[in-house]
Amino acid sequence: MTLHITQFEGSNALSSFRIQQLLPTLQGIHEKISGISARFVHLAASDSAPDAALSAQLAALLTYGDPYTGPTEGPLIVVSPRLGTVSPWASKATDIAHNCGLAVHRIERLVEYRLTLKNGLLSKTALTAEQLEQVAALLHDRMTESALLERTQALGLFSVLQAVPMDHVDVLVGGKAALESANSDWGLALAADEIDYLVNAFTTLGRNPTDVELMMFAQANSEHCRHKIFNAQFTIDGVAQDKSMFGMIRHTHQTHPQHMLVAYSDNASVMEGVVVERFVAKSASSPRGISASSYEKHSKTNHILMKVETHNHPTAISPFPGASTGAGGEIRDEGATGRGSKPKAGLTGFTVSKLWGGDFGKPEHIASPLQIMTEGPLGGAAFNNEFGRPNLLGYFREYEQSVASNVDTVQRGYHKPIMIAGGLGVIDATQTHKIEFPAGSLLIQLGGPGMRIGMGGSAASSMATGANAAHLDFDSVQRGNPEIERRAQEVINQCWIQGSTNPILAIHDVGAGGLSNAFPELTNDAGRGARFDLRAVKLEESGMAPKEIWCNESQERYVLAIAPESLEQFQALCERERCPFAVIGVATEERQLQLVDEGAESPVDMPMNVLLGKPPKMHRDVKTVSRTFKPLDLTGVDLQKAVIDVLAHPTVASKRFLITIGDRTVGGLTHRDQMVGPWQVPVADCAVTLADFKCFAGEAMSMGERTPLAALDAPASGRMAVAEAITNLLAAPIELPRVKLSANWMAACGEPGEDAALYATVKAVGLELCPALGVSIPVGKDSLSMRTQWTEPSASPSGGASGSAGVAKKVTSPVSLIVSAFATLADVRGTLTPQLDASEDTTLVLVDLGHGKNRMATSILAQTLSQVGDVVPDLDDAKDLVNLVHAVNVLRAQGKVLAYHDRSDGGLLATVAEMAFAGRVGVSLNVDMLVTEGDGISDSRMDVGDSKNWAGQVGARREELTLKALFSEELGVVLQVRTAERSEVMQTLRDHGLSAFSHFIGKTRPASSEIDAGKNELQIWRDAKAVFKAPLADLHQVWDAVSWKICQQRDNPACADAEHAAAGALADPGLHIHLPQAGSLKANQPVALVESAQGATKSVAYLTPASPALLLSRPRVAVLREQGVNSHVEMAYAFTEAGFEAFDVHMTDLQTGRANLADFKGVVACGGFSYGDTLGAGIGWARSITFNPALADQFKAFFGRTDTFGLGVCNGCQMFAELADIIPGAQDWPRFTTNQSERFEARLSMVEVLESPSLFFAGMAGTRLPIAVAHGEGYANFKYRGNAAKAIAAMRFTDNTGAATEAYPFNPNGSPGGLTAVTTADGRFTAMMPHPERVFRNIQMSWSGLDADAHSPWMQLWHNARRWVG
Repeated sequence: MTLHITQFEGSNALSSFRIQQLLPTLQGIHEKISGISARFVHLAASDSAPDAALSAQLAALLTYGDPYTGPTEGPLIVVSPRLGTVSPWASKATDIAHNCGLAVHRIERLVEYRLTLKNGLLSKTALTAEQLEQVAALLHDRMTESALLERTQALGLFSVLQAVPMDHVDVLVGGKAALESANSDWGLALAADEIDYLVNAFTTLGRNPTDVELMMFAQANSEHCRHKIFNAQFTIDGVAQDKSMFGMIRHTHQTHPQHMLVAYSDNASVMEGVVVERFVAKSASSPRGISASSYEKHSKTNHILMKVETHNHPTAISPFPGASTGAGGEIRDEGATGRGSKPKAGLTGFTVSKLWGGDFGKPEHIASPLQIMTEGPLGGAAFNNEFGRPNLLGYFREYEQSVASNVDTVQRGYHKPIMIAGGLGVIDATQTHKIEFPAGSLLIQLGGPGMRIGMGGSAASSMATGANAAHLDFDSVQRGNPEIERRAQEVINQCWIQGSTNPILAIHDVGAGGLSNAFPELTNDAGRGARFDLRAVKLEESGMAPKEIWCNESQERYVLAIAPESLEQFQALCERERCPFAVIGVATEERQLQLVDEGAESPVDMPMNVLLGKPPKMHRDVKTVSRTFKPLDLTGVDLQKAVIDVLAHPTVASKRFLITIGDRTVGGLTHRDQMVGPWQVPVADCAVTLADFKCFAGEAMSMGERTPLAALDAPASGRMAVAEAITNLLAAPIELPRVKLSANWMAACGEPGEDAALYATVKAVGLELCPALGVSIPVGKDSLSMRTQWTEPSASPSGGASGSAGVAKKVTSPVSLIVSAFATLADVRGTLTPQLDASEDTTLVLVDLGHGKNRMATSILAQTLSQVGDVVPDLDDAKDLVNLVHAVNVLRAQGKVLAYHDRSDGGLLATVAEMAFAGRVGVSLNVDMLVTEGDGISDSRMDVGDSKNWAGQVGARREELTLKALFSEELGVVLQVRTAERSEVMQTLRDHGLSAFSHFIGKTRPASSEIDAGKNELQIWRDAKAVFKAPLADLHQVWDAVSWKICQQRDNPACADAEHAAAGALADPGLHIHLPQAGSLKANQPVALVESAQGATKSVAYLTPASPALLLSRPRVAVLREQGVNSHVEMAYAFTEAGFEAFDVHMTDLQTGRANLADFKGVVACGGFSYGDTLGAGIGWARSITFNPALADQFKAFFGRTDTFGLGVCNGCQMFAELADIIPGAQDWPRFTTNQSERFEARLSMVEVLESPSLFFAGMAGTRLPIAVAHGEGYANFKYRGNAAKAIAAMRFTDNTGAATEAYPFNPNGSPGGLTAVTTADGRFTAMMPHPERVFRNIQMSWSGLDADAHSPWMQLWHNARRWVG
């Protein structure tokens, strides 16, 4: 089939500040490059040349953004999706075109870059081919894009490629050597014993294996998938060990199985939850008659699932897609547990080598640490944001050191980074275990199509970074499409909420190894075989070989089993959500795995036990390497320099650059994220979620990791990781028996001493510490190839490459245990934060579980001094930690703890500084009790003779002890307590055996204090002298500098500078609440309702008219969503609470006639990422209405009625603004476009409600409140539509003084006048960018200042709407 390709030149693709960021690098390639510009170009493929009408519609559809005004001449580089692939953008744009009724096959988008060159006086500047290649390398991602020299080359995107035929390996003739050659050529990462196993298996079968079978076996049996080292038998120093490492992990669950329901046997583990008020809208009333249905409340039991994954190798190769698909894969694990489940809240972590100043080099084709931390977090955040899962927790560590010992010098670091993606979800109590489905069950692929990406990902992840061929590394990275994963999750949700009639019998995510791993695991778990049809697999690309179809790791896919009689209903669910699916196979009684290709040889035909049986069990014979190290030398270290260097270290410094890019409020069930207090300072180490929208039960999660310690003492690092996770979690009111851990183990197995160190760490944690604490590790993951090795060319004396073999280089990570802790909470309201109370007379208490040892090795201070040290911190007695948990819980229950923070990286100094930053209150620390040696009575410090001058005699020693007291990273916590109650607090600590190492270490200096000295300062006192003092604002600037530097490179530099300038500013009064007395807001009361009985699912289209009284009692609201919308449930709940009957209305319901807006009083368009914001935010959604005559008429009729109202929030606001021409009175509304920061902004921002006709804001004018903001395109842009002078403003951003502002970050998008909500003259229709539905309870705000038990003032919006209806 020959396609006709029509070209549509589009908008500007490069902002002015992006150009300024690119120019210095471009000029490093050629100094005469003076400018660069870029435009989008669209290619639309259709059967024939489009007629004038279709061309006009396509041109209109593809008009978005600012017009291109740059040059059309000059050197050209065209960046397209990688040839042979279909981009996620194309998939979504094509969806929009089809939903608009446009007859096209596919729409693709290119970016055309034009360079401007300065010409000489007499000559014209030209770039060489090599320079053009360098420019192209800068402008495209080699993993997902192609760089071309002319636009016509991009037409190859639509070429139908011929598939490579299936191949075989001739083991019958070539034997082992033939398989060894294939192992190397195809990057299979098979071990020698596996090669022997396969040669024997296929010799027994009497045939040669196909390349499909070998790729499938390699993926399914990779270290990544089978955890061979963790299951291996170990001999250490000649002594056989009686347990495998996995056996020691399982020991924790065997000794403490309480509150666990599923461990080690599914995609995620499951712990006991609570009875909740479940709020859902079931859509499966009958197979073909799915109707829009009302949301209903049910009392059900939700259990809690938890999972934490790593995605290290892909993130090293291509940080954005690597981290993005890491988050996406873990989200799928949370949705594919039992018979279907639901992700709820996420966490993300990164460990990298030095961001700046690393001098050891790296392989050419892996990303630098700075690239990883600039692009990787954006990828992880983007997937979470677009899927609609809040990311509430994380960590970031930089570590790179040359560690010298008496044995060797090891270059330690994380050139192969750690990228952690994890989280918690919920699962219905009746759906926790998969059904062993019978033969004849249908085996289904749900979600996105297959593409030629991620080939060999699990095998590549099992190899040292740099050891694989570059092209194989790039082949192994995936790219993500979260919007289609959201669609699949909506289908899964609609299945599991049916309870006993759930059509899903078993479900598995598609990850490492693709379908070739997922389908066999699904069927093997049921004790079945299977027969699959290769050509039934949905593909997005042509020319895929059988092994690529079966083994690719395309994301956003699930496999599941259903009964044949459920197919019609399941298909209807998928069609409603527009989620692709296909029946790929059928389960068989015979334990044979068959993949058939009609008319050709079967690519796979092998017994299940050959694939998933027991290949030879690994045995590892390893030796311990005992090393001794040089002690830390603190002689002459200046305290002030130490404070600045430690606070400025990336591991200690503010992590805001990682936090504000991630939505933390979507779902409406967040209680505590990383941001704390009125100044939203990122210091909280414990995330807390709510179990439902009604009560106060919930869940807490935290992380702990102390990986640098393992460079010296791996078991100590393991104990400290577990302990730190628990001290972080202790900010929430946890019960220790309910704490469950996930352990992610990483090491460079095979390096001298590393296997033995890993084994010793697992033993310390699994057999000793966790049983002593009474906690278990029911879930985890390992990645045991944590080294990077490469060869750098040797430099010749003349400076060029010498042509010799080069210099072999290697960077080895220490044994790395990343612990994530999870617990259910009876009541989240006891959660503490590090924010110091600034109003009372208070004392700070240090509980020092290091018992004053102040061991300093590998501390941040040591790293800033380029030293290592010899002895690391450790948890010497597990009982101390147990006692600490009990003591803090007692004090919490008594209301005696005002603030809580654990001691970790940066030591006591960093802990107290962060608490002071959050509370904006001065602190005076006194270290006298911490620098005391001996007991002061039996030693030389008795108050006699010369010892009266002891401090002066040994001043240098006192200074060293001060540094140790302030910067040692021993385990401990700092509590803020009222000075009047400190004796009672110490008695409680004494009752729990903690008083001997608990110390009063300082006091706050609130503004109300009679002592002025120390206000707004951090002071350190010793021997009655201030040995350090500095303004908090200055220290906050130092602490914020890492985020500033990265944001300057990543975001709009002007915004980066503005936010840095605001960090710690003394004049900033912080978020506040202003409720005007004159308005009716104080009467935040619901309308008295006539309750209607909640019955079965209702079909809107066919309801008989209700009685007038009943209709008035619960007016119907259509909670409208398009594919990618993710904020509909919390919106529906707010409407329901106010007395409406909320209906779940998908756009497909309106398109098919299952629902009609004529049946509703109100419409609300919800937040999210409709079509992934393709064609601009909300534009695709709006055009699917305006380009569809029937839908356009239906919306016009609804808007035209005088008894209707509508609300558009965030993505819905953007969509409403695009429909302004058909909304009466909305003709002056702006378009909402990209934030001025060019970054997704997630914040708790101050807004003021303005005097306006909006029915939602009746009686609220003058109100100033914080509100959740989460958008990338919220700038009210009047450039191309609307009228700023006439648009009726309903709400605006203010700064913390209450003044309207355009200043970043107080106005997160830069809208003129702070505008963030508009309304119509009659007030019936309002569009707003912030999210009131996520903060309708005070408990949902990270800072509120109001009664945690009550609805927030934002609930008034829905009460007002209910009053207006009457």
